[in-house]
Amino acid sequence: MKIAFHGAARAVTGSKHLIPLDKGVQILLDCGLFQGMGDLTDGLNESFGFNPAKVTYMILSHAHIDHCGLLPRLVAEGFHGPVYCTPATRDLARILLLDSAKIQMQDAEYANKKIRRVEDQEMPLYTDKDVEQTLSQFKTIPYDQDFSIDPDVTLRFTDAGHIVGSAAVHLQLHENGTTTRITFSGDVGRYGDLLLKSPQTFPQADYILMESTYGDSLHADLDPIEDMLLQVITRTCIEKKGKVIIPAFSVGRTQELLYALNGLELKNKLPAIPYYVDSPLSMEATEVLRSHPEVYNNGVKEILKVDQDIFGFKGLRFIESVEESKALNVDMHPCVIISSSGMAEGGRVRHHIRNNISDKKNTILMVGYASPGSLAGRLMAGQKRVWLFGQEYDVIAEVGAIKSMSAHGDYEDLLQFLSVQDPAKVKRLFLVHGEYEVQQKFAQRIINAGFKNVSIPEYHQEFEL
Repeated sequence: MKIAFHGAARAVTGSKHLIPLDKGVQILLDCGLFQGMGDLTDGLNESFGFNPAKVTYMILSHAHIDHCGLLPRLVAEGFHGPVYCTPATRDLARILLLDSAKIQMQDAEYANKKIRRVEDQEMPLYTDKDVEQTLSQFKTIPYDQDFSIDPDVTLRFTDAGHIVGSAAVHLQLHENGTTTRITFSGDVGRYGDLLLKSPQTFPQADYILMESTYGDSLHADLDPIEDMLLQVITRTCIEKKGKVIIPAFSVGRTQELLYALNGLELKNKLPAIPYYVDSPLSMEATEVLRSHPEVYNNGVKEILKVDQDIFGFKGLRFIESVEESKALNVDMHPCVIISSSGMAEGGRVRHHIRNNISDKKNTILMVGYASPGSLAGRLMAGQKRVWLFGQEYDVIAEVGAIKSMSAHGDYEDLLQFLSVQDPAKVKRLFLVHGEYEVQQKFAQRIINAGFKNVSIPEYHQEFEL
């Protein structure tokens, strides 16, 4: 039995971990798109490093694009097996993958307008037809249920508390008369999240694949998020008469922002200005979260007793059409615009940033993780000039961040997630989904917690288990 790391290896995105068994069965954990890696991104997304047609089973931890975004490409290149996930992950993956295909098809069509020779034209990684075929291969399994996906493979999902439907993956693999227990953390959420339940405990494992996105960071206390939002909105929109532009992922961050703003309204503190969610995808994702109340924590359930719509408040409007989105750029009234993507690498938010970044009365507010090479990451690092749509812009607007608004656990959360394990029984722990410098620091924390055999795989590196 082996394991090979074909993505999210010394990097945050592109999750792909392949487990080939001796008898020929191959199990793929996640199949994510590489994002925010500059000029390397396209090349990384065009080659798997393994043969998709030889993959037997695919197991999806959750629906974020850096974990599921290459699934249709996998199917287009010959994968015919089942995709196992939770019911909520299936619902989210549907809207996210269809949106991803739409963007790629539009980008290819735009690029090809300037290319005459057919052989030189760009092709999308996959199309909406590939997505529909992929969705037909999804099979759902609820949390906390052992499910035999193969005579020698048992699968169990536990709630990872990251986004709606997110799961840690637990495998029991029977081979050559022995049983090997492998846990893949997926992305681990916060203990005490605004909306979701805390990550569940899980059975003892022999091998662990552990995410490490925030392995060197401590998030601030979650309680002040409403206050921090109120301060930014008051200073920007009320005092300076400007706009607050918030790049936010359609799944997770947008719903947390709406929940926090709704909390301000319940306390009669919400400034009376327009609030726009400029992302049709965010509207769909919000509906998915509404349809899965089983993931809410006890605090949210208490709020639901007095407020049936925890994501709605006075002044909120969801923007759907391109024309409505463009109209926001010529409307000079103070407002808050929440738009995807969270790393500001694509989507409508880049237009809003372009139109507001060079005015000192405005604020660009980041919430959650952004890779260093992404536009959001470069703004957070203090870059004073940025390129947008082929033109350079001075960064004159205020740039802020609420780092505690992260779906990823910090190093204390990650260590708490691992604390249910007996370190002496873990044969090896692999760190994935993190920048290499961060992983090195987190590795030392894990070693200090008693785990002796910690590895940080390189891209495409293979290990014997």
